[in-house]
Amino acid sequence: MGLDDDIAILAGAPLFGLMGRDALRLLTFAAERRSLGRGDLLFARGEAADGGFVVMSGTIELAPRRPGGEPVTAGRSALIGQLALFLRGERPADARATAPSEVMRITPTLMRRVLEEFPDAAAAIQDTLAEDLAGLTQGLERVRRSFDAL
Repeated sequence: MGLDDDIAILAGAPLFGLMGRDALRLLTFAAERRSLGRGDLLFARGEAADGGFVVMSGTIELAPRRPGGEPVTAGRSALIGQLALFLRGERPADARATAPSEVMRITPTLMRRVLEEFPDAAAAIQDTLAEDLAGLTQGLERVRRSFDAL
């Protein structure tokens, strides 16, 4: 893949689509790439989450969190581990390649650097995350009212 292809794939990922071409170029050059064969483990549940991943090619399957749950399949431009772009934590699920795949790993350090160098992107991401949090809060409030009604 060439630089333009990588930038287009990143631009298709949630959050990264809010960034301009120069910010995406920096991510492309500075991020770590990893190739996976079919069946290779990207990460395991409980491992330290030290960055997020963008699927550049192939597919990654995230195991269900609960028995009987459906696995989630992430393909090209999918962002896996959005929270791990900003905070270190623990992986909530196993992630395994279901086909030969390539991912780009973006660490919190790299993300911080990009946001410092591109404040417009930082502001757009902050606004988007704030909207997501407000939506989550509203959803939790609806659930609370439903429980209270019981």
